[in-house]
Amino acid sequence: MPFAKLGLSKPVLDGVRAMGYVTPTPIQIHAIPLILAGRDVIGSAQTGTGKTAAFALPILSQLGQHAPGPRVLVLEPTRELAAQVETAFRDLARFTDLKVTVVFGGVGYGQQVDALRGGTDVLVATPGRLLDHMGRGNVRLDAVKFLVLDEADRMLDMGFLPDVRRILDKCPRARHTSLFSATVPAEIETLIQWAMKSPQTVEIGIRRAPAATVRHALYPVATTQKMDLLRELLKRIAYDSAIIFCRTKHGADRVAQTLKRNNYAVAVLHSNRTQREREQALRGFRDGRYELLVATDIAARGLDILDVSHVINYDVPQHPEDYVHRIGRTGRAEATGDALTLMAAEDAPHVNAIERFIGRKIERTKLDDFNYQYTAVFDEGKPGQSKTEVGRARGVRLSGGYYFGPARRRRR
Repeated sequence: MPFAKLGLSKPVLDGVRAMGYVTPTPIQIHAIPLILAGRDVIGSAQTGTGKTAAFALPILSQLGQHAPGPRVLVLEPTRELAAQVETAFRDLARFTDLKVTVVFGGVGYGQQVDALRGGTDVLVATPGRLLDHMGRGNVRLDAVKFLVLDEADRMLDMGFLPDVRRILDKCPRARHTSLFSATVPAEIETLIQWAMKSPQTVEIGIRRAPAATVRHALYPVATTQKMDLLRELLKRIAYDSAIIFCRTKHGADRVAQTLKRNNYAVAVLHSNRTQREREQALRGFRDGRYELLVATDIAARGLDILDVSHVINYDVPQHPEDYVHRIGRTGRAEATGDALTLMAAEDAPHVNAIERFIGRKIERTKLDDFNYQYTAVFDEGKPGQSKTEVGRARGVRLSGGYYFGPARRRRR
C-alpha cells in the first residue's frame, strides 16, 4: 500500500516523498487510519519500525495551517528521544507552515521560552522541563487536541508517571490520545483506563517472552572486575560459539581487543565497521573461524546467525526488549542455550525493567573461587543484614551459598 492511499494531506505526502519514503511500514499501515478516524491508539512496535511517523503523519495531516497552540503535545522520557521526534516532525511538516518546538532539561531556558511565546503547533517535551515551563507561565495546554505518550514503559521506569498525570490534568478532556509502549505493566494499564477512550491496540513484532529453552543467569560484579569475570566465565563454560553484547561501539572494540590478546578467535560487529568488515565477521563466525562475536545491538535482530550456544551480556541492555532480542540469538529451533548477564550496581534499574518485561526473576549467581571485590550490588538489603539474611528474606538461595538482591521487609 502506498502512502497516498492512507488518507494523508498533500503537504504531508510531499514531506514523505522528500524524505525518500516509498512504502509505509506495518505499524504505519495499521495506526495511521485509526488516528485519522479519531480513534485512541495503543501502539507496540520495535525501534526502527517507523513508529514516530505512525503518529506524526496522521496528526500533521489534521492540523491544517498554523494556529495558536500548542495543539499537539508529545511526551518523551529522555532529551535524546525528544530531539529525535522533534526532527522527525520538522522534516515531515517541511511543506506546511506548522511550527514545531522541543523542550527538555539540561540546557538553558532562553531559547525554549522564546519559541513557546512565539507560538507553536507541535510541542515535544520531557515531563520535568514541561512542568517547569508550565509553572513559570510560559505555556498552557488548554488548546491541545492531540496527545502522544511515547515510550510509556520507559517513562514508568524513570519515575515520570506522576508528572505525566499532572500534565494530563491540564489538557482538555476532549482530545485524541495515542500511547506507545513496548510493554503494558499494571501502572500503565491504570493510566490507559484513566486517560484514553476505548483505545484500539496495534501490536507489531513485539516479542515479550524469551524462548523456554534458554537458561538465564545474572552475575553481579564490580564494574572494575567485569573483564576479569568475563575471561573466567569463558574458561569455565562449555560453549560452541558465543555472542558477547556491549552497549557501545568503543566498548565492543575494547572487549574484542582484550580477548584477542588472550588468544581468543574474535570477530567484531558494530555500525562503525565497513560493510565488507561486517560480512567477513558474520561469515567467519558462521563458519567457525571465530568462536566469539563481540557486537552491539546491531547483531540482536534481523541477522541470520544460528547455532549460538551462549549469549553473554557484557553490558546490561538499557531497554528490556533489547534483552529479549539479544538472547533470542540462542535457544533457536528448540535447541537449548544460555544467556549470561554481567550486572554492575548501576545496572539494577535496567535489570528490574527486564525482569518486569519478561515476567520472571533471573537467578543471581557467582563463580566459586573467583576473588570478588566488594560492590553495592552485593548489599542491596536493609542496613546490618548479612548477604545470607538478604537472600533468605527474598527466598532465593544461589550457588555456593552466596546471596544477592534486596530484602523484603519482615513482618514483626
